[in-house]
This record gives sequence, C-alpha cells and structure tokens, in this order.
Amino acid sequence: MGRHGWNSGAQRWRLTALLGVGLAALALILTVITTLPGDDKGTEGTTRDGDKVHGTPAVPPDEAKSAVGWGFTHTQYSADEGTEAATRRAETMLAEQPRALPQIQHIMGWGASNPEPVKGRYDFTEMDRRMDFIRATDGTPVVTLCCAPDWMKGGKPGAGSTNWSQQSLETAPERAHYKDFAKLAATVAKRYPDVRHFIVWNEFKGFWNNEKARWDYEGYTELYNLVHKELKKVNKDIMVGGPYLVMDSVDPRQTEGASTKVKGAWGRMDQRVLDAFDYWNKNKTGADFVVVDGSSYTVDDEMLPDEFKATDKLTAVGKWVRERSGDLPLWWAEYYVEPGDSNDDRDGWSESHRVAVQASGLMAMARGGASSGFYWNPQNKGESCAGCLWRSTQLRDGGTELPMMKMLARFNEAFPPGTDYEKVSVAPDDVPNVRVLADKKTVLVVNTLDRSINAKVDGKRFEMQGYEVKWLKR
Repeated sequence: MGRHGWNSGAQRWRLTALLGVGLAALALILTVITTLPGDDKGTEGTTRDGDKVHGTPAVPPDEAKSAVGWGFTHTQYSADEGTEAATRRAETMLAEQPRALPQIQHIMGWGASNPEPVKGRYDFTEMDRRMDFIRATDGTPVVTLCCAPDWMKGGKPGAGSTNWSQQSLETAPERAHYKDFAKLAATVAKRYPDVRHFIVWNEFKGFWNNEKARWDYEGYTELYNLVHKELKKVNKDIMVGGPYLVMDSVDPRQTEGASTKVKGAWGRMDQRVLDAFDYWNKNKTGADFVVVDGSSYTVDDEMLPDEFKATDKLTAVGKWVRERSGDLPLWWAEYYVEPGDSNDDRDGWSESHRVAVQASGLMAMARGGASSGFYWNPQNKGESCAGCLWRSTQLRDGGTELPMMKMLARFNEAFPPGTDYEKVSVAPDDVPNVRVLADKKTVLVVNTLDRSINAKVDGKRFEMQGYEVKWLKR
C-alpha cells in the first residue's frame, strides 16, 4: 500500500525486496464491464438498441445480519471534541442521514487512550466518549480490537509511560500475553454491550516473520481464535471477523513472489498475502464475517492503468475472498484509491476528482461481493481537510457535511446489505468514460474524465460535468 502513518490506519508493509521492473508505458484498453463471481467472461451483452449491458452480483439477503453497510472509521481527530455548537451539528448531521452509517473505533490509538495501562486496571475515558458520540448519531458501532497495551509487548506498564510511537503501536502482543489480550477484548465487549461487531486486530501489525520472509499467520490465527472464544463467552450473538490483511499488489509484469491467478491490468497480488489468508481461513475456529484492507494501487503507488480502472483490483480481490469464505459477508475495513505523499497527505486531487474515484472504489467493492466498507476519515483540526467527511468541529461553524460525506451516505442509503444489483445499459461510446452500478431503484454513474460528456446510461441521455457523480432514478 501507500505510505500510511499510524494515524492514517494503514501500515505500509514494505515486505522483503521484490524484483524491480521498468516503467514502460502500458497500452491497455479496458472497459467498465463487470463480472459475476467466478465468471471471467463477464456479463456483457447488448440491448435492442445496441447499447452494452453490464451486470453485477447480488449479496444474499441472509448476509444482512452481519453486514452493516457502508460507513467510516474514526481516527485521531473526530467530532466527539470541539466547540459545543459544532459537535452538536455533526451529531445531528449524522443522525439525520436516511440510513445510519456504521462507524469503527479502535480500542487503543486513533482517538482512544491506553485501555489497560497496568494489568487489571482500565481506562476507557476516551473510548467512552467516542462510543457515546456514535450512539448519539444513531450509528452502528463496530470495534476494532487493536492495539495492545505496552506491558503486553514487553514494554513498561503505566498510563504515563505509554509509548505512542508508530513502531510501538504496530507491535503485536507477545505470545505469552495472547490470553491477556483476549481477556481485554472480553472486558471491552462487556463494557459496551450494544456493540455486536468486533474486528480482531488491524492489518497483521507486528505479525511479520523476518526469518521466513512471510507473514506470521500462525501467530495471528492463534490470537484470533483466543479472542473469538472469549467474545463468544460474553455473548454468543457477538459477531467476530478477521483477518484484516492488507491485500498488497505489485506491478503486473512482476513474477517473483506474485500470484499467477489473482491478477489484472491493475497488477498481481502478493502471494504471501494470499497464503496468509488461506491459513487463517482454514484454521480459524469461527467467523461471522471476513475482513480485508487494501488499496487500488500497487506497493509502489502505481495506479494501473489509471486511477479509475485500478479500482478493478478491489473487485478481483473480493471475488477471490468470496470464493474461499463461502457465505460469510465480506467487509473492507479500509480502502484507498489515492496514494499518499511522503507525509501521508492526500491533497493532490480536486475534491470532485477524489469523490469520483472514491465512488468508483465503492462500486468496485460491491461488484466483488462486498456488503460493507469503511472510509478512513482523514479528519484534522484545521480549516482545510482534503477528503474529510465534515468540517472540523474545532471551528465555530464546523460539523457540516462535506462532499465525501454526501457521496458515502447516499451510497449507504442506495446500496445496503442484501442489495440485488441489476444490469444497466451503457451506450458503446460511453463505456470507456463512465462507471455504473444499479439496483431496481437507483443507478449510480461516475464520469471518469476531467471534462464534460454527453452520456447515455439505462436508456437515458444526459450531460455530465468533469468527474461528476450522478444518481439516476429508475
């Protein structure tokens, strides 16, 4: 993935050196054709007027119980703090959305303090404030069980000595403390009985085996199984998911260490990631949903063949996971479509460009069989915040929704878990320029060009501005 600091939530796992490749130009022509899971030929056809038709898979209705929909993750700064008027404005804005957005909060870091600075002594002050905010917005709470207190990682116990460095946060608990972490997870579940969805750990942080140059999937799976057991003891109806792997990919011309099966113009999957998933999937004691994480771009920040078509990776990965996990709902705990710079900032695109590519990413995840996905909200305290969901609540006039929130909330409303996606016609000349997703009531159309176009979708012809995201009623 791109370079993500601990506050951004995505660990930049530069694995062992892979074979470098040149940057020769790719002359690849792709279309916006979507395919059904396991059907490499796709569902392209033509209507009576010659327009192309595209289909996408439905999420079985019985998955809805553990597929919460499309939402976001709270990061270091959120709307639980700030001016009173602004925080109330943010609460109201979220509570008034047509369909409640699910919201993720970690137990340590990303806005939460050390939950157990000393063994048996707990501090949930900041976690409580976040959970109270989620309740106030009528959101569906989801808890990510990461990260671990210092004393579980060989560090010094005590709230005053907590090491908040990136290296410390990205360290897994020692094997001798796996059971302690599982007990902490149970304590969290008891404290927040209204939480029914728990994700175990985050991105395999600290589970890299240097000696074997691969993921320590045995260690993670052992931790996962212990946590799963303790959570089910608290309440058998609690839903638990993993493994939250970063689905890394490399240049499509690279062969060493790359998958020969999960590939496309966007690149090739790192085989070590797939091996780790398969081990967890085979050896887990149980799961109520499957969680992955990843970017549309390669580990070298290449968006191939462009930023829109690169999102096809999310579809391909989703299909691969679904083939192995059976009826388990698929969640994307994080997804990234815009590489960060050396400071992990993503402010090189206009907001309309950013929203359009993000919409394409959501569409790609849905086409791959995902029923839930969480936008990593890059909130800050300032006046300007590229890609943020609302204006900072530190500002007097803050708390109002921004373009990314409008798009995400509309997607969550239009395509909830259990959506039966339908075919939609696209005029042949428009296929390279638009991305589409539809059910029986709504058609989502994205203009992938930075100029206006005249498109014909679902039998309707209309104008679209550059990078416009358009919603049509059927």
